[in-house]
Amino acid sequence: MTVVENWIFGKLRATTELEVEFSPSVVQTLYESICLNTNGNIHVPKDGNVSEVTGSPTERAVLNWGLKLGVRFREVRKDVVTIGVATFNSTTKKMGICIRTRDGKTCVHWKGAAEIMLELCTHTLEADGSITPLTPDKMEQLNATISKFANSALRTLCFAYRDVSPSEVEELAIKTTKLPDQNLICIAIVGIKDPCRFGVPESVARCQQAGIKVRMVTGDNLQTAKAIAEECGICTEGGIAIEGKTFRAMTIEQQYNVIPSIDVMARSSPSDKHILVKRLLERGEIVAVTGDGTNDAPALHEASIGLAMGIAGTEVAKESSDIIILDDNFASIVKVVRWGRSIYCNIQKFIQFQTTVNGVALSLNFITAIASGNAPLTAVQLLWVNLIMDTLGALALATEQPTESLMLRPPIGVDEPLITNIMWRNIVGQALYQLLLLLVLHFKGLVILGLNDKTVWPGLQTNSEKVLQTIIFNAFVFCQVFNEINARKPDKINVLTGLFSNHLFLYVISFTSIAQVLIVEFAGNFTSTVKLDWQMWILCLVLGVFSMPLAMLIKLIPVPDAPFITYLTPWREHNRNLAYRNGRKFSKAFDEHQERAEIPMRRGSQFFEAIIGNEMVRVPIPDDLPPLLPTEVEPFSKRLKYAIFPYSHAEPSVMSSSCNPQANIAWT
Repeated sequence: MTVVENWIFGKLRATTELEVEFSPSVVQTLYESICLNTNGNIHVPKDGNVSEVTGSPTERAVLNWGLKLGVRFREVRKDVVTIGVATFNSTTKKMGICIRTRDGKTCVHWKGAAEIMLELCTHTLEADGSITPLTPDKMEQLNATISKFANSALRTLCFAYRDVSPSEVEELAIKTTKLPDQNLICIAIVGIKDPCRFGVPESVARCQQAGIKVRMVTGDNLQTAKAIAEECGICTEGGIAIEGKTFRAMTIEQQYNVIPSIDVMARSSPSDKHILVKRLLERGEIVAVTGDGTNDAPALHEASIGLAMGIAGTEVAKESSDIIILDDNFASIVKVVRWGRSIYCNIQKFIQFQTTVNGVALSLNFITAIASGNAPLTAVQLLWVNLIMDTLGALALATEQPTESLMLRPPIGVDEPLITNIMWRNIVGQALYQLLLLLVLHFKGLVILGLNDKTVWPGLQTNSEKVLQTIIFNAFVFCQVFNEINARKPDKINVLTGLFSNHLFLYVISFTSIAQVLIVEFAGNFTSTVKLDWQMWILCLVLGVFSMPLAMLIKLIPVPDAPFITYLTPWREHNRNLAYRNGRKFSKAFDEHQERAEIPMRRGSQFFEAIIGNEMVRVPIPDDLPPLLPTEVEPFSKRLKYAIFPYSHAEPSVMSSSCNPQANIAWT
């Protein structure tokens, strides 16, 4: 951050040096305001090297500006007695200090948000040391200057002071009252440039492309905040920028209605940020909050995901957060999103693969055991299948690297099922193929393959039953090998994209295939298998490879957006208030904070009665929540038809109204 514009002693001037015609007393007053009313420090090395400036980014910018103007930090602070200090307050947006100089003069210096400080000023300090009244015309000129700075995405600060009478000093010493902040004399107004970091606009655009709504909540004034938001690409079509006090004064229903349109909240206090996070959570949104200050701690703790800055962040902010960004770079948030989505998708891939293997193995042994009295897969063979599924499958599928295509997907809702309709389609399709294939081989394999006890295939000296069981086991394993490749891209037809760049996946597939060959050929006594002819190996391989083109055909089958369970279950969840319309789910979810039990509502407003923890609370209904009283439930046969043929019905059947939380009228 750097001071790039300044209004000093009555007009705009250069930010690099002071003009020679300034009165020495005026310059001394400016130096005192810069060096004394600060939390930063300037360390001047004895060897004459560049001075080291410490403090917050704003304090460093002001002190560096003072160095350019020729200030000598140690000399200004020498022999100065501090009488009282008013630390920076996020509500008042200003800080002050009362001092007694070496010549016995007592004064108070203030520094803070320009438009707020200017309202407290009644005079201005001129270059010759004179003090002139702040007339309405001059006030208008200064406000125009502040607006000019703000529209250029500059953060504005105003420096002011006033002399303190002996009686006021005595009152400060005895009663420890607050520092006087009325009838101030304006010294300077500066514009501080906080340049947009490299890559921030691109990162914001990628978040928006991923369906993430980026909002800026800041203590800057409205014009500065809007200019910075436009520079970063945060402002969207139809979005609005409001001040914290405006949002704070709204009713809960009004806040619910305006929140979707908010892009920027300026001049906000920590409580405004906390309220915004709570309202978003009450709407059922997943909220991520970034922050670095102690004042951000409540919002970081309240949010679904709190991200604190590792360099500029305070310890309180870090303790209240879930993730610490080590480089303080917004682009790292994009990495967090991409990796988070990648882990979620990898878990889904593994679940799809695992469910298919489990379902086929258990169904095959269960059906054959009942029908014929013996199961084709032995215990040792099932252990090997479990090793493929649990260990090697997880290692292969859960280590897929994130891709840019993940940022093109919409966010996943908190109530969305882990196993999606697309996954169910793939699971059922592959499971049916494998199960039918293995059942046919088990019951008709001897006839189809021409195997009998009198038949001796070239190179084989064994009975046909063992050969058939080995073929079933071998075909089943190779079906899982190629189905593991299918599971890489549950929603894509081309599953080979990026396959050869994932070396670990290739190692797992190669190890599984080689181990399967060794088990069949050389571990017959242990695994109850026999050696197979090359023709049988080709047959097993072809049966496994066929699952890949079959997967392409299965992925052409359309599935509805709403989960299948919504078509089949006529009841609603009691722990959440849900409504379904056109396949979209709306929710009203509250956490277990005690203060939620007493939400003020105006007379005549509608609400839900819900049990959160052990408390009965009244949850107001926002205007954008769809009607919660559904129509009559259709018969189960029709709902089953809609689940199998999703496009035979315009929208999913709604749930039973008897289990709905009923809307009531609020009392006073």
